[in-house]
Amino acid sequence: MTQTKFDPALAEGSYPLMSHLGFSMEGWQEDFSHFELPLEPFLMNRYGIPHGGVYAMLLDTVMGFSGCYTGSAEHKRMAMTLSLNVNYLSRPKGTILIGEGRRTGGGRKTFFTEGTVIGETGEKIATATGVFRYRSGD
Repeated sequence: MTQTKFDPALAEGSYPLMSHLGFSMEGWQEDFSHFELPLEPFLMNRYGIPHGGVYAMLLDTVMGFSGCYTGSAEHKRMAMTLSLNVNYLSRPKGTILIGEGRRTGGGRKTFFTEGTVIGETGEKIATATGVFRYRSGD
């Protein structure tokens, strides 16, 4: 997919989980989203690597946002996760996790997505697929 320049004016403000964990939206357009999460000690498991739930949360976020772009800051589209399948592949070597989600299909009520988490040094950390349902009225 060819990314267009990200317009920060279209980004939504932080929500509580986003603020608490410290991740940010770095790209958003139709059928695509890009978020980044700096790794902090409180995100690590007993092995000293990010907890698997951190990857799942980031993948769930980027995939959900990939199907909710409207191009208008006034018109928000919301969705909820119906199915999330995560594959854990590696561990990061850097200090930032980069998550990207892509809407791959769907219709009026549900959509399908793929997501990837890579480390800042380029290693693929995790992948996922998901099914999301648009919130009624959206």
